[in-house]
Amino acid sequence: MSKKRSIRILTIGGAAAAAFTLLAAAPASAETEVQAPSTFTSAFTVMATPDQVISTAGAPAPGEAGATGTFDFRINSDQEIICYDITLTGVTGDYMSPAKTATHLHQAAVGKSGPPRIAFPNPVDQGDGTRTSSGCLQGPFTTGVMNDAGADTGTGFTLAQIEADPASFTGDSHTAAFTSGVVRGQLTQVPVGGVDTGFGGAAQAGIGSDLALGAGALGLVGVLGTAAWIAVRRRHAQEG
Repeated sequence: MSKKRSIRILTIGGAAAAAFTLLAAAPASAETEVQAPSTFTSAFTVMATPDQVISTAGAPAPGEAGATGTFDFRINSDQEIICYDITLTGVTGDYMSPAKTATHLHQAAVGKSGPPRIAFPNPVDQGDGTRTSSGCLQGPFTTGVMNDAGADTGTGFTLAQIEADPASFTGDSHTAAFTSGVVRGQLTQVPVGGVDTGFGGAAQAGIGSDLALGAGALGLVGVLGTAAWIAVRRRHAQEG
């Protein structure tokens, strides 16, 4: 559904985001909210911190002191579905971004800027200072940001690109006070359902779809069980 909205053009990190042109009429959302698939081909986690944030010029632009974020992704690249479980702690203020949401997956290596490829629903405050967002999206994806050619930066993007080179992608979120990013972190691949993931690997949704996998999780799922592991991840996020 297309909506007209008023938007302030932002200067990000002291330099205009020249690579992207924002249109006042946001394009229709192409991605669809869906149920988790029965299997996943890969899983990834992000441990996002303020010190990893950079400006569009590639200069350090630290985010909010004390803030942290975890972004857990499970992917079925055959069906073009990404399930996400995002938690932000210590983040204050309103979200703000030229994209249609302020929480993104960017194609950007360490220390580099890059275009958003997926825009996720912004995490919502749970009343204790923790903001969370969970669900599944099916492509094709749009971000609401246009490149120099006039195409949405999600156009042509596929989840197989993440599986091919996860280190070239980063998760972040943006606020009015920290327009370059409040926290940021690179994707790290993790096993899903005890299978080394990537092309050809798959796991049942009973293990992978409801599980927020973390960087230190490799093997703890089998010991703790799904419910206990989710509790560990949430406590870790809240404690920062």
